[in-house]
Amino acid sequence: MRELKGLDTFRLGACYYPEHWPESMWEDDFQRMRELGLSVIRVAEFAWSVFEPEEGVFRFELFDKAIDLAHKHGLKVIIGTPTATAPVWLTHKYPETLAVTYDGVTLQPGMRQHTNYSSPVYREFSARITRRMAEHYKDHPAVIGWQLDNEFHCEKSESYAEADHLAFRNWLKNKYDGSLDALNDAWGTRFWNQTYTDWEQVFLPRPTPAPRQCNPHQVLDQKRFLSDNTISFARIQADIIREVAPHHWITTNGIFGRLDNHRMTEELLDFFSYDSYPQFSTIFHDEQEEKPLLDRKWVMGLATTRSVSPNFCIMEQQSGPGGWVNRMDMPSPKPGQMRLWTYQSIAHGADMVLFFRWRTATVGTELYWHGLNDYHNRPNRRIAEAGRIGKELQEIGNRIIGSRYQAEVAILRDYENEWDGEYDMWHGPFTYKSQLEWTKALQYRHIPNDHLFLRRTTTLQDLQRYKALIYPHPAIMRDETAALLAAYAEQGGILIFGCRTGYKNEHGHAYMKPFPGAAAELCGITVEEFTRIKGTRKPVRAKWNDNASGFMAGEFNEVLAVERDDVDTMAVYDEEYYAGKPAVTRRRVGAGQVWYFGAVFSERAADHLLGLIGMQSPAAEWASALPEQVELAIRRDEQGREIRFLLNYNEDPAAITLSKPQRDLLTGETLSGEIKLEGFGVFVLCEESESR
Repeated sequence: MRELKGLDTFRLGACYYPEHWPESMWEDDFQRMRELGLSVIRVAEFAWSVFEPEEGVFRFELFDKAIDLAHKHGLKVIIGTPTATAPVWLTHKYPETLAVTYDGVTLQPGMRQHTNYSSPVYREFSARITRRMAEHYKDHPAVIGWQLDNEFHCEKSESYAEADHLAFRNWLKNKYDGSLDALNDAWGTRFWNQTYTDWEQVFLPRPTPAPRQCNPHQVLDQKRFLSDNTISFARIQADIIREVAPHHWITTNGIFGRLDNHRMTEELLDFFSYDSYPQFSTIFHDEQEEKPLLDRKWVMGLATTRSVSPNFCIMEQQSGPGGWVNRMDMPSPKPGQMRLWTYQSIAHGADMVLFFRWRTATVGTELYWHGLNDYHNRPNRRIAEAGRIGKELQEIGNRIIGSRYQAEVAILRDYENEWDGEYDMWHGPFTYKSQLEWTKALQYRHIPNDHLFLRRTTTLQDLQRYKALIYPHPAIMRDETAALLAAYAEQGGILIFGCRTGYKNEHGHAYMKPFPGAAAELCGITVEEFTRIKGTRKPVRAKWNDNASGFMAGEFNEVLAVERDDVDTMAVYDEEYYAGKPAVTRRRVGAGQVWYFGAVFSERAADHLLGLIGMQSPAAEWASALPEQVELAIRRDEQGREIRFLLNYNEDPAAITLSKPQRDLLTGETLSGEIKLEGFGVFVLCEESESR
């Protein structure tokens, strides 16, 4: 990744849409922003028809006035390239730019992201509007950076227009060096008589006699293509801005599927941005879930973002009740929750935060996606809360900026398995489940953790930053990956696998060797047999060898067979025809350990494993008690000074016991002994000696 540019001053801001409001309101808006401590706005990501109301006719007057006025009031400006929603005149005149569904339906205007990135015409128009905007605003003193498009792959990630099929075919020719034999081998086309004899026969997956039933290896390559194709579309805009306005930084926002955000960031961006809406975790909550994290679960998305860009921007921070006219009806945050969520983002690595949005729209699909201001524009509770945040960050923001989140545990992930798992129900559904259960266990034990994406460029040094790595269900595993993980363990690392590990190659073919395939030698075990836990097959109880209470081994069971003398059985199944057989094993490898858990993880099992591997909370050095409702996050600056965030996700106060005095940076007070953290409250702590 290139050296971060643009995150050198902590900024709090809001998304603002001058095209939505009378010009007479702008100055009052900007003046009130400054009074609240806001210093940056994002504009223009959905304003293409304002800049180009008809083909080849460009108008900048509205945004010139707005940006000039923002500058007058000391606000900096981020400009969004408006390519997430094409003007109606464009798609009407050039229908080949429209996206097409899997079933052949052409998508129309009325929402957003209704175009296809493969269309040469759409790419040409996108390049032209980007160049015109960059040339016009390259020297404006208020403009500091650019957001490419908006939330790539949010509404859709796939399209099946003629241009998409052609682009996929060309992508495959490049990937397989023009060899149909190589393609047929990778896709296993001998099965069900699918062999291709001419490139003109090759398409994206298309409807077959069974709904959405396609060649799984073709589907995996489709996901790789979708990512590469979107990155190539983004590259057009990034290259233009780098050429025209090299002094501006470039980012884009959102973590969505089927897109290698790591590669895109490394090749195109200065840093990555995320849109933070913690209440999505509550409105889509499973009522049957045990010990739910609710809005605290949003730490998983923030950890994913941090894996892409250790310091990042929150381009949209939830500031009110949210929802479209017809869906996503989220309740209003309770008093203190907006502040809590803002510090949740900051604790996890955000060095710039913009609230979405300054004022709630009075028309359109987002009529109920409330911002800081309501329609009436009168003072409200959310405005007062934003003002409190603004004042606090004016005091401590530059103490935080540039510091990095600290973790000794990482959950391993990779794009190949996640893309393959979207289609493969024999491992895909397990991954998110186990990631969530591990997150619960780590959160409730107050052990900060990262998400680390394994890529072909990942080095042993990257892994050695962590004492323990959890890789829940990596069905696809190359021999090179297994060797890298073995080296990590040999050097003292603790590695934990779950069921369905290592049995596929990079094309998604099953290895012709015992499970867990590429990881079998490293783990020192094989899988004697396995079963789905579904229907009449109920979760099976397993028991630990240390006489601790057992756990329920759900979703999938693998009966393990120990193959080496240096492997210990750590838990056995306690029910079913495989009662007494190994369920969990540990192999000592060099100075480290490799664990294999033959089921899908639960919070209870993950919690016990954390105890067995000796992981403790870093808070143990300065706090003798932290309740489960409180999250611990730690950022460390270049001088080694820690900034310790305590976040209370409950509306009831939390009792905390400090064994060493701590200075609260938000109030300047020294805290010690028994203290109370208010409901939805935040402490930002440091050692008393490091308070200045």
